Amino acid sequence: MEKTYTYYVYILTNKNNTVFYTGFTNNLLRRVIEHKYKITDGFTKKYKVIKPVYFERFADVFIAIKREKRLKKWNRDWKLEIIKNENPTLRDLIFDYITPKEVEEMEDLFKEKYKNEIPAKNMRG
Repeated sequence: MEKTYTYYVYILTNKNNTVFYTGFTNNLLRRVIEHKYKITDGFTKKYKVIKPVYFERFADVFIAIKREKRLKKWNRDWKLEIIKNENPTLRDLIFDYITPKEVEEMEDLFKEKYKNEIPAKNMRG
């Protein structure tokens, strides 16, 4: 039996919805929590871009990568339009994707794995 994968193209924003970041992953939950905990230096850490407001699922990795590259070239207004079509209030979609209990479990895993790197601030804020 062949294993199937799901790939995600996602858009994150900051607390005030003023900055957008487009990314690609095969594990949306893990990647979003990495952004929320600011595990990796870069754009999302610098601009505090931690709130997932949009994502698309793909079965084909090449189509997903192509979509990510296309969205990265879009201007802010175009991105805002596709986001608002799916998520008019720009709420944090992580809590639509997983339960609060799953968030706590993932937080515990990250705290153990990155115990010396995680900022004291909780991922929800």
